[in-house]
Amino acid sequence: MFEGRVVRDKMERSVIVNIDYLKYYPKYERYARMRSRIPAHNPPCIGAKTGDRVKIMECRPISKTKAFVVVEKVEETNV
Repeated sequence: MFEGRVVRDKMERSVIVNIDYLKYYPKYERYARMRSRIPAHNPPCIGAKTGDRVKIMECRPISKTKAFVVVEKVEETNV
């Protein structure tokens, strides 16, 4: 399970979720901020919108790019 923020909800029953994380580079002894954009299925019962924090979980491949589904809203924005 991953937790991230919905950055795009313009598709039908799909959202793009940004997941921010830190990656360590041993050579420089530093961390770098990284970001992953994951397409996920957005069921009508959840209906996540842009700006919401959501939990996503891996599932069977739904389409060529979608293999995650939104499980719950953690935080809702009032946009």
